[in-house]
Amino acid sequence: MKYLLSMAIILLSLSFEGCEPDRAEAARTEKLAKLNAALADKGIEVHEAFELFFRAFKKEKSLEVWVKKLTEDQFNLLKTYPICAISGVLGPKRKEGDRQVPEGVYQINRFNPKSKFYLSLGLNYPNEADIIRAKDDPPGGDIFIHGGCASIGCLAMTDDLIKEIYLLAEMARDAGQTQIPVHIFPTKMTDSNMKVLLTEMPEHEDFWGKLAPIFQTFEENKRLFD
Repeated sequence: MKYLLSMAIILLSLSFEGCEPDRAEAARTEKLAKLNAALADKGIEVHEAFELFFRAFKKEKSLEVWVKKLTEDQFNLLKTYPICAISGVLGPKRKEGDRQVPEGVYQINRFNPKSKFYLSLGLNYPNEADIIRAKDDPPGGDIFIHGGCASIGCLAMTDDLIKEIYLLAEMARDAGQTQIPVHIFPTKMTDSNMKVLLTEMPEHEDFWGKLAPIFQTFEENKRLFD
């Protein structure tokens, strides 16, 4: 009897495998029409290939989404999303466990439609510069743009907003974009903001001095820094 009961429980659990709702498909059902309309406002028609670029600012707690047609040179701002939660302080991530959101130039390197934070997009942290900066300390990893409103080194966007962000990245990937860049800055690196940053945190002068031209180049011509 106990054997039969155990087998019944196992069979029941197996019958539910794969029954978890498809969150990415739910996002498409809920958000696709809205995003297609937003893209159309930028001249990108349904099923037309486009390039996507994310730009995040830690102090402002904002994530900008930029798009452009393949035939265009300059990106156009599609949406600006508020970041719900962001941990740590201004400055780069240096090692595992420091709770810092990294700063620098990254790419989306994985899609997780079954994330414990609803949906998530992984970043290729640590990059080569991060590994050098960490020196002998483990640099950590698993940095995401994800749902929810809790952060330990990630950009937390709420479940509702990550649906749109994830879907846009999925659309760009499916249309052929193999590298989706993500730039993360401490703040908008204008001359006035840089003066404040370097007064308050002079220890990051060299690092931010290399990051600032990347911000400024895009601000001036809406093209990515080579």
